[in-house]
Amino acid sequence: MATYMETLGMKAKQASIKAKRLSIQDKNNALELVAQALIDHIPDILVENQKDVEKARERGVSLPLIDRLELNEERIHGMADGLRQIIGLDDPIGEVISMKTRPNGLRIGKQRVSLGVVGIIYESRPNVTADAFGLCFKTSNAVILRGGSDAIHSNQKIVSVIREGLSKGGVCEDMIQLVEDTSREVATEMMQLRDYIDVLIPRGGQALIDNVVKNSTIPAIETGTGNCHVYIDSEADLDMALKIIVNAKTTRMGVCNSCESLVVHRSVMYTILPFVLEALLEHKIEIRGDEDVQEVCTLVKEATEADWGTEYLDAIISVKVVDSIEQAITHINQYNTGHSDAIITENYANAMMFLDEVDAAAVYVNASTRFTDGEVFGLGAEIGISTQKLHARGPMGLEALTTTKFIIFGDGQIR
Repeated sequence: MATYMETLGMKAKQASIKAKRLSIQDKNNALELVAQALIDHIPDILVENQKDVEKARERGVSLPLIDRLELNEERIHGMADGLRQIIGLDDPIGEVISMKTRPNGLRIGKQRVSLGVVGIIYESRPNVTADAFGLCFKTSNAVILRGGSDAIHSNQKIVSVIREGLSKGGVCEDMIQLVEDTSREVATEMMQLRDYIDVLIPRGGQALIDNVVKNSTIPAIETGTGNCHVYIDSEADLDMALKIIVNAKTTRMGVCNSCESLVVHRSVMYTILPFVLEALLEHKIEIRGDEDVQEVCTLVKEATEADWGTEYLDAIISVKVVDSIEQAITHINQYNTGHSDAIITENYANAMMFLDEVDAAAVYVNASTRFTDGEVFGLGAEIGISTQKLHARGPMGLEALTTTKFIIFGDGQIR
């Protein structure tokens, strides 16, 4: 007898086969119906979301993490808008990306095709449910979602609404399925459902990603963890530094592209750093720094070794003073998570060195790390930010949810 996860897997596999027969018009029509269904069910979704938010508050969850969990009308409209943006994007499925004729007359090309069944394990943010569905559906992939127990009521309602929209569009509802059993045992079984799930995407904190990498027998794409750095160079502009750092740290502290670590060149330790620290303190950010930073401001707490590599997702930042750009790059590459790092400088050579040598999915010159986002990068909604180097890196849009196959045309050739 099939287990709970095997049953979901079989349904998803059958749905992925049916998806291959959907035209671009079929998919776009269904996405529009799902987007409208989300708008129509805003009151119902908010009722279920509040159940999750209230439980989080009872458990004493931090405000930035509650911000990740909480929905409102604007955010649900944003989910629907995200689906409509996906409608406007070119469908990569079926695209022939190369074609060459061999000496024997064979024409050999590569064509984009769906992955099949995508499994996604994620935490907290219920808007991921709609984003993940939209991108997987547009690329003809069935998706099995396993959200955290903290967002179970929100996710159940959102998936129910999405399935309603699919049904109205004459599309198999099993294109999206939710793992409603949030136990660790079922999560582990999902990680080993190799016969049915083609790729697994963990989206959340380091503990979740480490768990998937350790236990999954399915190929996995690591996403999400962001110990993002901003480096203030010796030739940085004060006003630009203030604007970028305040934005990168304080706008949404519970997201992976928020700045967690600040690195400062010693030459601007007394000219720029004091104003930056003052601005962060005004936003009630706890600052943990080395001895040099503590010398500049007595309100700075002593940083430990662990602070340099921590993704806080909270109103905390680490600050390190360095003697050179080379030392800054070494420090960043040692402690970053391969997500997003930025330099603030007016020096072209230093900017180019930073771009060339910092090992991250997104590297910025004079801009906030908060821009690392699929929609901002023109990809539509994203499935996550890949911090690894194989298959996909950075914000993962439609093309990242495809693979390729060789297609060969002959006229009777034999070998």
